[in-house]
Amino acid sequence: MSQDTTAVGGTTDHTFAFEGDFAGPLGLQLYSIRQALNDDVPGMLAWVRNVGFEEVELAGTYGLTPEQFRRELDNAGLDATSMHTGYERFRDSLTVVLDEAEVLGVDYVGIAWIPHDGAFTVDQARETAANFNEWGAAAAERGLQFFYHNHGYEFQPAADGTIPFDVLVEETDPEDVTFEIDVFWTVHPGVDPAELMRRYPDRWELMHIKDMREGTPTGDFSGGAPPETKVPVGGGMVDWTEVLNAAEEIGLDRYYIEDESTDPMGNIPLSTRYLEQVTY
Repeated sequence: MSQDTTAVGGTTDHTFAFEGDFAGPLGLQLYSIRQALNDDVPGMLAWVRNVGFEEVELAGTYGLTPEQFRRELDNAGLDATSMHTGYERFRDSLTVVLDEAEVLGVDYVGIAWIPHDGAFTVDQARETAANFNEWGAAAAERGLQFFYHNHGYEFQPAADGTIPFDVLVEETDPEDVTFEIDVFWTVHPGVDPAELMRRYPDRWELMHIKDMREGTPTGDFSGGAPPETKVPVGGGMVDWTEVLNAAEEIGLDRYYIEDESTDPMGNIPLSTRYLEQVTY
């Protein structure tokens, strides 16, 4: 059954009215509504457009071929500007991944999880950086930009104090490998996202805008947290004025809301409303 997109999202010609200091471009990571998309791709893409989004970031095509999903995006009036896929798919099916990215029309193609058991080590970061350079060069040959999205475990220091995330940055080619900062998964391990962006001002191009419930413990390098710790943007413990200021300073290219809360369809409009009005 199709979702009631009009009742939830408004009219199909709605676009964001940025009245504060944030100006976007603002997209939605479709992983936020993955369960609903599994049931009704056309209806949910219409809802996304109705809420005000004109672009999205992908994490799969929900049972459709890339060609079919691209048609659904076009029908909904949405542009896919970025996509996530799995580490193993890049490793084992690089050409297929890049072919799909071209069909879907994205500019960015990347991953958000590096397979590992236990702590993510410096040696694993070095091995991964070499893979990223290879995959990034292949993507660049197709006119695409490869990226990595942090998830928290990369910030756990080794015994000598070396931080694997720093290795990922320092041992990858800036021309071929860029990064997407997930604000939640930066704060969760206890890292200041504004400071991190300023430390590597030329390496970040994308952001996942995601807030954390007040009182959520930090210093956690697991890369996991329950849905109850995710809240609408502006309603949690992230200092968005500082984060968005830093992002603007370094010239971030694109922003995506990713809502992994217990009520994404209820919370996403609250997050967009906050971003339309925030000043900093």
